[in-house]
Amino acid sequence: MHIVALKSPDSRDLRSVIHPDTVGKIVNLQGITFSFESGIGDGINIPDQVFIDLGLKAISREECLAKGNLIITPSSLTTDESNRVQAGSTVLGMLDPFHSGDELKALNQSKINAVSMEFIPRITRAQKMDVLSSQANLAGYAAVLEAAQHLSSALPMMMTAAGTLKPAKVFVIGVGVAGLQAIATAKRLGARVEAFDTRDVVEEQVKSLGAKFVKIDLGDTGQTDQGYAKELTPEQISKQKELQSLVCERSDIVITTAQIFGRPAPKIIDEATIKKMKPGSVILDMAVETGGNVEGSVVDEVVDINGVKVVGISYLASKVSSHASFALSNNIINWITDFYDEESHALSFDFEDEVIQSSVLAYEGKIMNERFA
Repeated sequence: MHIVALKSPDSRDLRSVIHPDTVGKIVNLQGITFSFESGIGDGINIPDQVFIDLGLKAISREECLAKGNLIITPSSLTTDESNRVQAGSTVLGMLDPFHSGDELKALNQSKINAVSMEFIPRITRAQKMDVLSSQANLAGYAAVLEAAQHLSSALPMMMTAAGTLKPAKVFVIGVGVAGLQAIATAKRLGARVEAFDTRDVVEEQVKSLGAKFVKIDLGDTGQTDQGYAKELTPEQISKQKELQSLVCERSDIVITTAQIFGRPAPKIIDEATIKKMKPGSVILDMAVETGGNVEGSVVDEVVDINGVKVVGISYLASKVSSHASFALSNNIINWITDFYDEESHALSFDFEDEVIQSSVLAYEGKIMNERFA
């Protein structure tokens, strides 16, 4: 089986789907040859020669598409690229089918198998393949650093000869993987941290990190069987906005992380709330790429609203691209090692397996997930 790895066509995404510290797991497996698109490591300061020394071969993107039996990619292939891939091949990566539906259909029509890493189930066995968690974790860390750069004051309390500097107040909305890392990072930097989530079950996790959990009674909320927060009703969102507004007013940094898998991000901070905040405050909208949590946020722009900086950054995990690439590569290679059959020198698609059921969206000319049929 010939594995090929593509680099991202988006210059904002610096991550690589292969990393020198992870490819060793499969490069020497029986029946595998491994090539990569030249320049794949540019965003993490790793030249082609490092991968070549590990036994991989540098080739062009066109050769990757034409020759690969398994194509690893950080994003979906274009419709034109799908037409250049061999029928029966497999494309594996972050395919974002909710926003790349036509591209998924093109893969299926060309009888190319499509495996979307975003659909890895949240079960114990599959944690090592969970790209959403690994990338959200690093994005939460990066979010705090990016927000701090836009704040005109320091985060920790400082005792100086000129007097005591008060610590910054950070409010994190949404306590999933990204939110927990944002809380932990802000605390390490010395800020006073408050956090809110619609799921009361995360209160202990917030407290364990030294932050204060903000309680807002929204009635029945809960979480999905995958551990995600359930979508709120319009009435619940209205109540959340009203009560969290009071916390936003006293905060120096607000970080929003609320996302609903496969749906536009909920708007949880409106312009009225922003106008009540102190001039110089910062809001970082981690959901800006999926519609945004904050009214007025724009992808890759800093918008000034009444003196408050609303920051929207795409590919936040790319701000720590080396570690993000290590984690992403590990997730992908763990999937391959679990489903590569060394006897047949091919991938084993056993649809009795929960991971295969969830992550394979197209197989042998058939859409396997009814959401995209």
